[in-house]
Amino acid sequence: MKRYLALLFGLAGLLLVGWYGYRALVDQQSGFPLPLQIKAEGENKLPVEPDDWQGKIAYRDLDRDFTLLAAQPEMAGLAVAIVEEGELRFIGTYGVSDKSSGRRVMPDTVFRWASVSKGVAGSLAAKLSTEGKLNLNTPLSAWHSSLRLPGGAESQINLAELLSHRTGLTKNAYDTKLEDGQDPGLLRSQLGVAPLQCVPGTCHSYQNIAFDAASEILGQTAGTLYSDAVQKQLFKPLGMKSAQFGMVGLTGAKRWARPHRGDEVRTLSESYWRVPAAAGVSSDIVDMARWLRAQMGENKDVLSDETLALAHAPLVRTRRPYSGDLARALGEPSYGLGWRSFTYAGRQLVGHSGAVDGFRSTLIFDPAAHTGVIAMWNSGWGRPFRLPFAVLDSYYGQSGNKWLNLSDLPPPKVPAAPSSQSNK
Repeated sequence: MKRYLALLFGLAGLLLVGWYGYRALVDQQSGFPLPLQIKAEGENKLPVEPDDWQGKIAYRDLDRDFTLLAAQPEMAGLAVAIVEEGELRFIGTYGVSDKSSGRRVMPDTVFRWASVSKGVAGSLAAKLSTEGKLNLNTPLSAWHSSLRLPGGAESQINLAELLSHRTGLTKNAYDTKLEDGQDPGLLRSQLGVAPLQCVPGTCHSYQNIAFDAASEILGQTAGTLYSDAVQKQLFKPLGMKSAQFGMVGLTGAKRWARPHRGDEVRTLSESYWRVPAAAGVSSDIVDMARWLRAQMGENKDVLSDETLALAHAPLVRTRRPYSGDLARALGEPSYGLGWRSFTYAGRQLVGHSGAVDGFRSTLIFDPAAHTGVIAMWNSGWGRPFRLPFAVLDSYYGQSGNKWLNLSDLPPPKVPAAPSSQSNK
């Protein structure tokens, strides 16, 4: 009898291994995993199939362009979501999360937001301000922050000026020291002897280490850690379960994108996760789409119109972001509370982009049309930063820019189809 029972349990174990192995193969090689094809409780089915892509935008044409873009040798994987007139209308995933394994990007693959995280700090600050819990015009010295500025300027500039990069410091001050492993709090205390680009409060100079003093200030205001305040007041109410801080927020996910430079899988560095307000968030594309919709005013119980207007309002003029033809297409570049704004095709746009080693991200939207785009990819190639403008051109019904035209690049090499013998 014991031998018979052992045999039964052994057969059951083999069946389970076979089933889960089959499921893993399906997840990796043949499309979306089964749980993502089922309608989630309280939500509509994710728009991952061509029949789901409904609206003014030419989704099938864009899907073809995204496929070609992701196939370039400079790329690894790509995830894109499009919100049209307030509704999530498109999710597309392309390429691989890891070139060494060939594991495909899925809608629940987690990527890094990089500097798109700055808009989270700005949104939380605006929310606390409109709720009467924080005064954006209070000098930074009123809080117990590690930030010191030349000439004691932390007693002169306020939180709004910090969040719009008006510390006066030279661009990206001490970032290389952060990348070398030095403590960000210690580096902030040393900025008091750093060189200035302008008189504090008078110009825009982009920062990471100084900007992250906001994590200390906002955490103190909320009476908890900055990351916990964001989770409680923003991510959890918006249903953003995959949105997390720190390296474990990426590597702890069931599926996560490895960083790449060409075909090389890069080693993760802790550095920019240690400045959470500047670059600390990771999530999948679905949760980033939830964040985009909230920024459009689709979740007024979490982010009110007053809060969004305060967060997005241009406070200081900046240089044009991006480069080349794209830079020339943008007018009136400005910066608010962790958010960029500029004009494009006669419309006012809001957004931000991000870059850390082996990851890039972008979020651009038209607040008046409640239409916008997010994209995350696990390589350092800059061409996909054009992607949102191709989508907006389609929505606006204009042509001629060809933002996703790849004719200047050699065609990607396509592996030859396996011979009939190799399948035997």
